Amino acid sequence: MIEVILKALMDSNIETYLINEVKEESIELFFVKKELDLLREKETVEYELNVYRDFEIEDIKMRGSALTRVYPGMSYEEVKEALSEAYEAAKVVHNKYYPLPKGNKEDLVIMPSTLGDRALSECAKHFTESLFQYDRDKEVFVNSAELFVSQNSFRIINSEGVDVSYRKCSVSGEFVTQCTVPQDVEMYHNFYYDQLDGDAFSQKVKEALEITRARALAYVAPSSGKCRIILSREEVRQLLNIYVLKAGAHMIYPKYSNFEVGYSVQGKNIEKDLIDMKLKATVPYSNEGIKMEVCDLIENGVLKKIYGNSRFSHYLNIEPTGIYDKVEVQPGNCSLKEMKKEPYLEIMSFSGFDVDSFTGDFAGEIRLAYYYDGTVVTPVTGGSIAGNIQEVQGNFVFSQEVYECRGYKGPLAVSLENVTVAGK
Repeated sequence: MIEVILKALMDSNIETYLINEVKEESIELFFVKKELDLLREKETVEYELNVYRDFEIEDIKMRGSALTRVYPGMSYEEVKEALSEAYEAAKVVHNKYYPLPKGNKEDLVIMPSTLGDRALSECAKHFTESLFQYDRDKEVFVNSAELFVSQNSFRIINSEGVDVSYRKCSVSGEFVTQCTVPQDVEMYHNFYYDQLDGDAFSQKVKEALEITRARALAYVAPSSGKCRIILSREEVRQLLNIYVLKAGAHMIYPKYSNFEVGYSVQGKNIEKDLIDMKLKATVPYSNEGIKMEVCDLIENGVLKKIYGNSRFSHYLNIEPTGIYDKVEVQPGNCSLKEMKKEPYLEIMSFSGFDVDSFTGDFAGEIRLAYYYDGTVVTPVTGGSIAGNIQEVQGNFVFSQEVYECRGYKGPLAVSLENVTVAGK
């Protein structure tokens, strides 16, 4: 199919292009409680094509682009028609000119993974056993689950000589936990692993079951007012991701972000923990074919580097790094136990937690939290929290304990001072 696409590009006089080929082999399992309801195996191939068109507007060199998709089984004529339509659409996109990455043909890179050492069916069996390892209670249990074991192969080709490929394995999915007494509640969870880490998965399910039971025991809402809150796990990733977004060339060039190299990202009045942050790639190449390397993003609260794709990096006159999919944050010196010595509201689960990368506002509706008044810990539910990262970032306290999930490795928890709580 690649040869068909290349011929159609040449015959259509399209000189500048980017081809992304994705081949996926997967096993998908769907459970209702512990019973396997559906097992599906599939193999798919998809081609994503970006075509570029150069022109001038008032003596300014422009580069338009448009995206189309091609599938196996399409004829040469159908591929050529799709490309011609995309090339026509590209002329209405008025972006200033930028070059595509240059490169050469490279050997296939197989991402190191203990998943890749085993058959997909064996990996599926391993994670299925982990899923139900701690599901032993009639009152709190895994209600349903979806488990996907995949082996994906990627190939990236462009008109500047880039021809690179890599292979990656992963396990992902979601599950719902339910507790029926003293009230019937359900909680949603998702997961992702690129290693054969069944122990981590079974522990995640165990903690999910415990949290669901605690939610069933929670009836009262927290009191309204200002409170020290503790965020943990996924919400820490979401909160700190605002710094990643604001350090991107795609945010800095259009002036959506005022970050620049040497800028103190937490402001001037920092009383507690400083942010140390690296960007790490989980794949060897970006989807443009840029070779990915570790990026030292923030050191002691100061921005060290701006990252970005080809277009926006060219506009800022910096070397393109590609877009990263994982951040690693240095943990703090405070243990979670020490963090909980003073009164707090520790939110374990939100109905929804949102962070606005433009304003810095964050807010979420509480599904389950633990409130400690200095004497007693009480599970609470309902109400919400709201704040702005600029008002709390000078007093971040990061935990010693580390949490790792898809896209994040860093402190398990962060303490925030004087956050607004709306409750009873």
